[in-house]
Amino acid sequence: MWHVRLKAAATSQTSATLPHVPRQPASCAPHKTAESRRHVTVAIRFARANSPRKTSSVVGIPSLLNAMSSSALRTSMRMASRPQQRLASIQRQFSASAQQKKEVRDAYIISASRTPTAVFNGNFTTVSATQLGATAIKSALEKSKVPVSSIDAVYMGNVLSAGVGQAPARQAAIFAGLPTNVEATTINKVCASGLKAVNIAAASIELGQAEAQVAGGMENMTRVPYYLNRASQQPAFGHQKMQDGLIADGLWDVYNQIHMGNCAEKTAKDHNISRKEQDDYAILTYKRAQQAYKDGLFKDEIVPVTVKTKKGDIVISEDEQYNKLKLDKVATLKPAFSKEADASVTAANSSPLSDGASALVLGSKEIAQQYGKDSRVLAKIVTYCDASVDPIDFPIAPASVVEKLLKQSGLSKEDISIWEFNEAFAAVIKANAKILGLTEENVNPRGGAIALGHALGSSGSRILVTLLHQLEVGQYGAAAICNGGGASSGIIVQRVSADQL
Repeated sequence: MWHVRLKAAATSQTSATLPHVPRQPASCAPHKTAESRRHVTVAIRFARANSPRKTSSVVGIPSLLNAMSSSALRTSMRMASRPQQRLASIQRQFSASAQQKKEVRDAYIISASRTPTAVFNGNFTTVSATQLGATAIKSALEKSKVPVSSIDAVYMGNVLSAGVGQAPARQAAIFAGLPTNVEATTINKVCASGLKAVNIAAASIELGQAEAQVAGGMENMTRVPYYLNRASQQPAFGHQKMQDGLIADGLWDVYNQIHMGNCAEKTAKDHNISRKEQDDYAILTYKRAQQAYKDGLFKDEIVPVTVKTKKGDIVISEDEQYNKLKLDKVATLKPAFSKEADASVTAANSSPLSDGASALVLGSKEIAQQYGKDSRVLAKIVTYCDASVDPIDFPIAPASVVEKLLKQSGLSKEDISIWEFNEAFAAVIKANAKILGLTEENVNPRGGAIALGHALGSSGSRILVTLLHQLEVGQYGAAAICNGGGASSGIIVQRVSADQL
């Protein structure tokens, strides 16, 4: 009688809520293992607790298995295993070994180098962007004295990558002699690419993910190809159009469908910057660059580039644009981008299309202490950031990034000894100086991109290289650069000596 009651109790408790599960074959009967016997014991207790009439008789395991349905047994086994499952889940969240604690640490610039910047269709017509990048990287590494084995990764800006080949940064790293186990990443933030590459490398070091890294940028605007759509996008009959890759991917505001120069025209009007003010600034930056070359101030930062020609090898050791100013022509040039009567942006007060590269070696405090003793540019990275504005207002984005830099660092404008802004247009410098309340004396003291050149992917890191070679120990310097799409990147550094670390 008790046997029937037990079977009925088990059936009544489970059959109403659980689907029928076929009985397991004898070959895999659950009572064959110790684990299964434990589950069956729990099943017995479950059945007794839910029986209409309890009994003290001992029920044999085989009898219980025959009496209970497979679904009831499955239910009891699941209930028995749940505590163990929960315990295992909790245990998986804890490691037997102690997690290593990490603190944000300081990052330093150990060395900085750049190639000369050539004009469009000039000295570097036959030199690829990645070869220029490799030259800058190799020079920066040699200056730093940091062993190649200590370099964890390379970040290089490159904007106009069509036709350059796969992974431009990787090419530059390998061509520079770095081993193949050093990873490399290409950064495209338009004109700010080179500086963004530096900021990314700095973050990796600060977070303890790397000890030493290389960062910079490279561009050869001369070698950018024209684009021809594939057959599926071409008309079946008639003329086919080619697109200038230089304009499409480097110099065109896709949001407003205008040239970057038209954005500069808007900035000049918005901030009441006259044609004469822009021309005067352009003349000033040319004169500053010429004086800096006369005084030999660029000698330490530039690495010569050997170019193979039909007439033999030639060595390029100077920027190509700074001596091309025709002073009497500046005021007579027609506006380059707008036909409006009050248009003011010309070829003379804009930066030229250019080719060049720049690179820096960054490291931890330990790397700086060990290899920075003889460095001319050893500097602590104080802070860095990005800022964005409306795409058409990209020329004034540096003002926003400077405000963020000062807030993050706790410094004031007066604490900054030298400012380096990229001179995409004279209107950029005049507008940002007006917004920030800066004077011309300590803004681009050695000239800027209007005279020295603006190789897109390199320009951000180029202004940092030039900044570092001007600072004396203890001084703070800031670099900021706008980029197409309405954004900017910036950095504040402080020159230090290895003895202070």
